[in-house]
Amino acid sequence: MATVTFEKAQRWYPGADKPAVPGLDLEINDGEFMVLVGPSGCGKSTSLRMLAGLEEVNAGKIFIGDRDVTKTPPKDRDIAMVFQNYALYPHMSVADNMAFALKMAKVPTEERNKRVAEAAKILGLEEYLERKPKALSGGQRQRVAMGRAIVRNPQVFCMDEPLSNLDAKMRVQTRTDIAKLQADLGVTTVYVTHDQVEAMTMGDRVAVMKLGELMQVDTPLGLYDRPANLFVAGFIGSPQMNLLEAHNDGGKARIGEFTVPVDPAAAQRLTKNITVGVRPEAWRQVGSDEGGLPVRVTVVEELGADAFVYGTSGVEGTPNNIIVRVSARDTVHKGDTLYVTTDPHHVHVFDTDTGARLSE
Repeated sequence: MATVTFEKAQRWYPGADKPAVPGLDLEINDGEFMVLVGPSGCGKSTSLRMLAGLEEVNAGKIFIGDRDVTKTPPKDRDIAMVFQNYALYPHMSVADNMAFALKMAKVPTEERNKRVAEAAKILGLEEYLERKPKALSGGQRQRVAMGRAIVRNPQVFCMDEPLSNLDAKMRVQTRTDIAKLQADLGVTTVYVTHDQVEAMTMGDRVAVMKLGELMQVDTPLGLYDRPANLFVAGFIGSPQMNLLEAHNDGGKARIGEFTVPVDPAAAQRLTKNITVGVRPEAWRQVGSDEGGLPVRVTVVEELGADAFVYGTSGVEGTPNNIIVRVSARDTVHKGDTLYVTTDPHHVHVFDTDTGARLSE
């Protein structure tokens, strides 16, 4: 196994007016499951492909363990890649697909068969080894692609959106399988996705990217509880955090005629224009005479154990949708008006102009 280190790694495509990845600095620990997440075009796949040797590194360095692999050909990097589209050979059986890289490396037949059998057992593919890929479901094909990576015993797994071709139910099942498999094997894994729910449920740590820049690297709960800036706050969480524009009124956040309570430590650092963030579950309902923010309900999304209420406030600075999580047993209906407030320790405060976090 090995660590992975990006040292100011840059990728500048010919003809582009700026680099796709300006200079990535990231340390991935031995055996860690690191997820790169961000919107389309943020440079996450480019970063992964630089590690795999599929994209040229124009400046900076990439290390696997103590080995500088910046200029090393892909086949000599001791990594295994799992692609979005499976990339299986349609004319070969499952067993032959899984063994192909070993065959090219001239691994003896007995050893090849042993490794394929072991991987098939781990992945639950034993009864499918003689089938062709066309006879498999999408989830099974992705497991074959995983098996092909596993049999190589690489130092690093590189996974580029491997679940995006699967339906919703299969995606949930397969992401659980991949996370368990990685934990069992202990292989350093770099996983790219645009789906932040996938990132939060799978990663030991998550790196959030925007326009090639690293916004924050932390554990999933660290990102959720202490987003470093407005971008991370709005990106991490499903449904997303409520972001309300406010102004500093003597250490209090005012939105129109309403006041949102702010943690005393943050109150001392408030700038003129601030944005307050409140997670849907952090709101609590109050009576109409208790000074809460009014939310006129437009949609109630029933989820069984709880429900998400989407509504509008009409107060200047509030977003088009305010989202409140309520118990599914609460009788909230379209057209109702809720009054909500929150507690100071649940409020995230950001500088509207710079996006920087002001809360502790």
